[in-house]
Amino acid sequence: MWFGSAGDGIYYYDGKSFTNFTRNDGLCHNDILCCLEDKNGIIWFGTRNGLMRYTPSGKQPEKNNFESFLIAANTISNSTQKKIPYTYVVADNFVWSMLQDKTGKIWFGTNNGVYIYNPLTGMDHDTPVFTHFLDNDNLINNNNLHLKEVTSMVEDKNGNIWFVSGYSQGEGICCYDGKYLTNFKPDSINSFRSIIRRKNGNLLFLSTFHGVYSYDGSAFTNLTDKIGIKNDTLITMLEDKSENLWFGHNSENMKNGGDGGVWRYDGKSLKLLTTKDGLSHNCVFCIVEDRDGNIWFGTRNTGLCRYDGKSFTDFTE
Repeated sequence: MWFGSAGDGIYYYDGKSFTNFTRNDGLCHNDILCCLEDKNGIIWFGTRNGLMRYTPSGKQPEKNNFESFLIAANTISNSTQKKIPYTYVVADNFVWSMLQDKTGKIWFGTNNGVYIYNPLTGMDHDTPVFTHFLDNDNLINNNNLHLKEVTSMVEDKNGNIWFVSGYSQGEGICCYDGKYLTNFKPDSINSFRSIIRRKNGNLLFLSTFHGVYSYDGSAFTNLTDKIGIKNDTLITMLEDKSENLWFGHNSENMKNGGDGGVWRYDGKSLKLLTTKDGLSHNCVFCIVEDRDGNIWFGTRNTGLCRYDGKSFTDFTE
């Protein structure tokens, strides 16, 4: 398992021990904002200063397995298909999110727009070539959406790509159907932080201050009102193999973990788990399920714990 931290680089866990990689090992930044394993088993990491790509060697990870790349602004013009001289823009390399679609193309959500890399065609002397998504001449963008600060992307069962921008841009929920780029603002909400695709095909959209909305392909429903979550500072979510939903809080009380925690909803009842139950910290930034069905929580102050359905194991040093 791989863990990206805020300030301490990357941690690799082999089931027994952790190995840490930082800027001292050649990483381009110690703040890791997102991780993605592509269809070829290559691991991508988005940072505050570009991308890193880890290529497995069949052995324990070493620093030589990592390569760093900067995303160049508007590298390829779709209208002329000519390479534009590299001009690196700092904001373009603040990489919030990543997605590999069913065709194999990898999408990167940055501070200054969405970029696409095609592993089959997008190489220039072993360096990935990135195309600015909005430069696509066949794209119809009637609302003049900018797709800045895209914090999460998902491909739905029909191949549509969905985007949310969770901070200052306020474009709501955006969808690309292969031709049109449109947006939605359920209950006039501008800001959403994350998206997940449920096993039943529905999409869930999380807004930190307004709860979670479910989309069934035709309409949006406020799910937090339906299941009874009363906190308005949700920051992350997961659907596990058993179709339980997990929602993590962004607690403002840093001293003792605050009043946050994580909600678990099994379709009938709602349960709140906190530090009193063994959670590392009540501010939960990310949730992931491993292949054995254990749920891992990444929390504030590099707090990491694992939940096996009965108890927590704390991995925080």
